[in-house]
Amino acid sequence: MDMLLTMLSGKGMSGLLKTGTAILTILLVVPALLKIFIVTVDEGWAAIRTRNGKPIIRNRPSRRPKRGGAVGEVVVLDPGSHGAFPLFYWYKLIDVRCRATDLPAREMSGASGHQHRVHASFEWRPIPTGRDLRVFELDVVNVTERASNIVGAALRDVIRGMDGAELPHNDEINTRVIAASAEEVRRACGVELVRVMVTGDALTDGYLLSTALRDTDRDARAVAALHALN
Repeated sequence: MDMLLTMLSGKGMSGLLKTGTAILTILLVVPALLKIFIVTVDEGWAAIRTRNGKPIIRNRPSRRPKRGGAVGEVVVLDPGSHGAFPLFYWYKLIDVRCRATDLPAREMSGASGHQHRVHASFEWRPIPTGRDLRVFELDVVNVTERASNIVGAALRDVIRGMDGAELPHNDEINTRVIAASAEEVRRACGVELVRVMVTGDALTDGYLLSTALRDTDRDARAVAALHALN
């Protein structure tokens, strides 16, 4: 009882307040400061250094050769913890996980004259290097649009060299398109082309109709083709 009264006295309350303040400082203030001055980059993400809201571009080689970084590249933070300072020495997170983009449906002609209506998509992801992230963040306004144009042109060239009424397996198309366009996509957009997939294809109505009209028994085939279009 005497101990309780002593704690509730003036000196006791003062000591309790000091102890409580110290505990709150440790539990609240210190983690908040750590969160402000230490940046944690998770797996699947990268970050680039910024100063006053603008990406830092190297004007001299990195002092740590093992970290890489040439003149003209942005400063990249790999997954882990890094020091930071608000406004003056901050960072911008970039999602480097894989994502997919659909190409618009296109009509393409094969080597034997067959016309295919092709639905395709491609998977891509940003490359967490100083050069590639500079292109991805600073040099290109719309990465998906630019990459779609490059991949679509390569897909058209590949299909143009294929014979037959049916397109080959996706693995063959994927290998050819990546070989033809992956390097250009990286150079122009700063991203890695992971996979190209044809999700649907069919001979065009115009090609089927013209084929029916060219047949010997053109009357019945032409009527059937016209009915198929309606």
